[in-house]
Amino acid sequence: MKVPATKIQEEMSIEAKSSYFDLPALDVSVAFPQATPASVFPKCTSDYYQLDDLLTSEEKAIRLKVRECMEKEIAPIMTKYWEKAEFPFEVIPKLGALHISGGTIKGYGCPGLSVTGSAIALAEIARVDASCSTFILVHSSLAMLTIGLLGSEMQRQKYLPSLADLSSISCWGLTEPDYGSDASALRTTATKVEGGWILEGQKRWIGNSTFADVLVIFARNTATNQINGFIVQKDAPGLQSTKIENKIGLRMVQNGDILFKKVFVPDEDRLPGVNSFKDTSKVLAVSRVMVAWLPIGIAMGVYDMCHRYLKERKQFGAPLAAFQLNQQKLVQMLGNIQAMLLVGWRLCKLYESGKMTPGQASLGKSWNTLRARETVSLGRELLGGNGILADFLVAKAFCDLEPIYTFEGTYDINTLVTGREITGLPSFKPAPLRPQSRL
Repeated sequence: MKVPATKIQEEMSIEAKSSYFDLPALDVSVAFPQATPASVFPKCTSDYYQLDDLLTSEEKAIRLKVRECMEKEIAPIMTKYWEKAEFPFEVIPKLGALHISGGTIKGYGCPGLSVTGSAIALAEIARVDASCSTFILVHSSLAMLTIGLLGSEMQRQKYLPSLADLSSISCWGLTEPDYGSDASALRTTATKVEGGWILEGQKRWIGNSTFADVLVIFARNTATNQINGFIVQKDAPGLQSTKIENKIGLRMVQNGDILFKKVFVPDEDRLPGVNSFKDTSKVLAVSRVMVAWLPIGIAMGVYDMCHRYLKERKQFGAPLAAFQLNQQKLVQMLGNIQAMLLVGWRLCKLYESGKMTPGQASLGKSWNTLRARETVSLGRELLGGNGILADFLVAKAFCDLEPIYTFEGTYDINTLVTGREITGLPSFKPAPLRPQSRL
């Protein structure tokens, strides 16, 4: 049977359109040759007040070692993985080789860094990619530090060496669907049975949880009503962890929902140093200092990117860096970063000298994330249309900063921690409503 010419023409037209729409996107360096994308990361120009002068030789070496690895190994691939919301498992051995996991913990294969050195390392990772810095933060400054500070000697010897070289991965589970800022009211339970404990409940937003080998979990002891800590193996029967989809920030971080359905934990994996919620503050005091350095790193990377972009990109016959408004924004960004760096550095010194208070740590985290938000927003403006493309870092950093503004205590909760400390008056809960007069 002869096929009508019109039918053939329609099919050819559909095929032509299909091949047209199936074309891959142009490489950004071809589509926009006037500026260099973040896959070739810019040199650091944001340390205007020369923080290096305040660092020890060891801390300087850590900074350069981490910076070189991030710029060479992570920058070329980060946009691809961020876009797909997948974790780049290929970089784990490279991050492990930096020997920074375990941070301040001494022995057990851990580096025994100063608090400042550990913070500098996290900032340098965040400068290139906030997801990778969050991965290390959760693994090292939360899970590993909990085992190091609150675990038994047997637990430290058993778990820390493989966690230190990243041959095994950990997560830290405190937050629950019903309890975020009000974490001390958590509902996941731990019931004592012969030889161990049975965990029942649910956790949410737990970073690394979909692929962690070791889960550090907090649950309420049904006998004492106090919070206890446990080390849970990934293959424990009744344990289920699933990825939270559709995030707009920290897309490479695999945040998960964890379900515990009669999960048995042997006695030897109960953390002996966690006997109340207050014990978690021993870990959070350090991790909150570390979190205060993530926005520093993010802001530094955005500034470095904008500084290069404005000198490369030309409009109206001149580089964008020649325009007064752009210079004003760039200087405002730079000033924010210097202040953030000095706050972060001072926090580290206060902790190292044993003088840091919870209110000081909370102020550092809340204030630095607020200033970083402003800095990244200005960077978004400076890059114009390219400011919404992950290829030029700023859009990705803009999104990644939002969860950091919220996790480890929201901006508001951290201000209330500081407010309580300086006034002596807690204001976390609303005052009881008084009955209205009938008169």
